[in-house]
Amino acid sequence: MKANWKKGLLTLGLASGLIMSLAACGSKKDTNESGSAKLPSISKRYKIDKETPAWKIDTKKETTTLTWYVNADWWNTEFGKDMVTKKIKEDLNINIKFITGDDTKLNTYFAGGDMPDIVSVFDSNSSVARKANTWAYSLQDLADKYDPYFYNVASKDTLNWYKLSDDKTYGYPDYSNTQADYDSGNIYTRDAFIIRKDVYEAIGKPDMTTPENFVKAMKLIKEKFPDLIPFGFNDFASDGSSNGSMDGVVQDMLGVPYTKDGKYYDRNLDEDYINWVKAFRQVHQDGNISDDSFTDDGDKFKEKVQTGKYATIMMGSFVNQGIALQTFASSNPNSAYIAVNGIQSTKGRKATLSQAGISGWMINYISKQSKDPAKAMQVFTYLLSEEGQMLTNFGIEGQTYTKDADGTVHWTESASQVQSNEPEKWQKEYRIGEFIQFGHDRYKALNPDSYVSAVKQMQEWGTGKLKSQFVTENIGPDSGTQEARALSAVQTNWGTTLVGMLRSDSDEQLESILKKYKTFQKDNNIEAINKVRNEKIAENKKKLGLDE
Repeated sequence: MKANWKKGLLTLGLASGLIMSLAACGSKKDTNESGSAKLPSISKRYKIDKETPAWKIDTKKETTTLTWYVNADWWNTEFGKDMVTKKIKEDLNINIKFITGDDTKLNTYFAGGDMPDIVSVFDSNSSVARKANTWAYSLQDLADKYDPYFYNVASKDTLNWYKLSDDKTYGYPDYSNTQADYDSGNIYTRDAFIIRKDVYEAIGKPDMTTPENFVKAMKLIKEKFPDLIPFGFNDFASDGSSNGSMDGVVQDMLGVPYTKDGKYYDRNLDEDYINWVKAFRQVHQDGNISDDSFTDDGDKFKEKVQTGKYATIMMGSFVNQGIALQTFASSNPNSAYIAVNGIQSTKGRKATLSQAGISGWMINYISKQSKDPAKAMQVFTYLLSEEGQMLTNFGIEGQTYTKDADGTVHWTESASQVQSNEPEKWQKEYRIGEFIQFGHDRYKALNPDSYVSAVKQMQEWGTGKLKSQFVTENIGPDSGTQEARALSAVQTNWGTTLVGMLRSDSDEQLESILKKYKTFQKDNNIEAINKVRNEKIAENKKKLGLDE
């Protein structure tokens, strides 16, 4: 997953406007409930076949142009010039006009009622997602009328997860990992406590699994490597939306539960976690955490990683830092970062590391104003299919990859050279691994070289530590509600609280800061927030077929 790309999330400030716009959009004559009878006929183009994808039998000769809105400014809007999208264009006889923007632009579309053919957003708990039946077609209706082969390539669990109250599914996500995916061993952990190999050996490979030993190890590093920052962590977001790798990632390392007795559990207040926060506080007081770590942006953090400035790092999403890690490892093979056992529970709990869950990330919809919903549905089926997944992940067989009898994929020599030595060409001319709207981690596992070598030991270290947490996905209060506004305030306050605790001068001061946070939670009606969370946990259990 590319967590640093999460820039398209719908904000609470737009929620009420979006809901009003969605209601207006749904009131139009052509945007009533998505019954298949109201869908345009394709009887003159092809006859549907459950065993054959519709894109292979569609006889329409004219190239179809679809508009595809992606709610993120960073998305590459080129289509038909690189290897991957050129092949999509050829196979499906389509041209895609990508449009990008932010929440304001998305709201404008709904307010104006002139919707693109396909829409991709990033928040499955937003009003856009919750009200999808007012503006998007049901995927079941589209599949039944245009492309029943869709059911062969879509995950039943994912479709069930995204069903609305009418028992229909309107959006399909990328990187939706089901329990079967977790159990398969084909997806890897993404977080680890890492240390430079030369540093680890020089300090005698000490035990760093307890708070006391961790503090001692950081002091030892400072003595032997005075030019290094003993302990680093992922950058904190300037708007308070992310606390780097110092809350959720650490909590996963400690195996802090997400629920207790079937109810929501506040992991930030867990005793085991707070004991480790006190250890990190001591490390900071000892001068072994740089104050710059609290203000560095993602680029600064990456720069320090690729120059080996940190001796140890609590690394969240190491694959996203793969280029930086590989840059340092290639120049300093004896000093490369490795994952080791460190930061473990004081209560005997095992690590429960995270990956993308069943909700996935980017959610794709076909709007009721689509000029050719049949062709749009073919796009979904194609990209979810074996052919689409192999193309977007590996390119064209024989040109960029070969496949063994057991399904293992290898880059061709020419492709490997471009990937290693010409990254700009790899991105612009090949675009392999970039067209991710329907991406999935299990396909990357087919190619041992999908990931840079610098992260492979970290992935191996994480074997057996991955645990799904589906029941607590998307349990936040609905956008625009009083509880949602209160939760936003609590989360922002937590960011300030965590930084304050890490930089406090004593455990007593830390406890005082934590006490103020607990008071802030109460003042912002945390009980009402948790009531909503618990209701949604119960709903999730039903979706997953779990006993109460």
